[in-house]
Amino acid sequence: MKKDAYLNNISQAVPAHDIHQKYVDLAPSRLKDDRGRAIFKRMAERCQIDHRYSCISPYQKGGWLNIDRFYGTNGFPDTEHRMKLYQQHAFSLAKKALDGLRLEEMKDQITHLIVTTCTGFYAPGIDIEIINHYKLNPAVERTIIGFMGCYAGMSALKLARHFVRSDHGARVVILNLELCTLHLQETDSIEQMLSFLIFADGCSASLVSADPIGIELQSFYSALMPESEGQITWAIGGSGFDMHLSGKVPTTIAAGLPRALPTILAGGHTDHFRHWAIHPGGRSILDAVREGAGIHEDTLSASREVLRHFGNMSSVSIMFVLKKIMQQGSGRGCGMAFGPGLTVESMLFQQAA
Repeated sequence: MKKDAYLNNISQAVPAHDIHQKYVDLAPSRLKDDRGRAIFKRMAERCQIDHRYSCISPYQKGGWLNIDRFYGTNGFPDTEHRMKLYQQHAFSLAKKALDGLRLEEMKDQITHLIVTTCTGFYAPGIDIEIINHYKLNPAVERTIIGFMGCYAGMSALKLARHFVRSDHGARVVILNLELCTLHLQETDSIEQMLSFLIFADGCSASLVSADPIGIELQSFYSALMPESEGQITWAIGGSGFDMHLSGKVPTTIAAGLPRALPTILAGGHTDHFRHWAIHPGGRSILDAVREGAGIHEDTLSASREVLRHFGNMSSVSIMFVLKKIMQQGSGRGCGMAFGPGLTVESMLFQQAA
């Protein structure tokens, strides 16, 4: 008999440096004309983000973004230097989240470790560092989910559910870690500058098991929006990872959701769901989900709050939203996250009383 799987607990962490206002102040200087600068200022005021955190320390007296001149006036770093900084900062942020989960206290019980990241890679990787630092059983089953973008957090939950349902004793730790601010590109494109306006660094650590505590992970469904392959792309370039986020994405989501929603909700009606855990990919993404799914604005409060206080942390963000939903009381819920494809990864869940 297969057993239900539950998201028992979530711990969250961000770096110490709030860089949002620094970027808002300095980015217009990279644009060539007054029209572009005016558009950027207007969109910055409307983006509904107050804070974004980075592993890069801001330079307070001027300059571009950081005290180490990682992003300097004489050129931006290549991919090798960006990966070195990722390796330098990744584990310290992961440790902050894992300590919050109290991994040390349950280290002997952990059977699986899943790591999601699309912003940096090295090997032996962060999974090995976690096992060595916390003295986990070396036989812990390790899985790395890489380069899936913002919906990877949902993919990790799906995989963890499979582990628990096939092995009643499984206790799965999921680490979502993204250092998105390492991939700012040297550009004068208004579209690219606006996409950099929302991304941030962050980390979450969570536990999934058969213990009936927290959020029951009931079912998952994946949908591809038609004719949308080029709207979200993520490629490794010579100067970091190149993200393309088309302005058509919100329109595609709003138009495609009505067709996908009956299957996503397993035949249910939106009124049957109290909780909506929507990946806060940006203000316009949340607006598009509200329009396409026909849900009330107040159901997006958790997602709006995460966007305002942390920005878009790629695969990490959905876990921050679920953490807030855990504090909102019992009820049925639907989660969605979006990424390259254009893919909609969805989940139905039940928040325990």
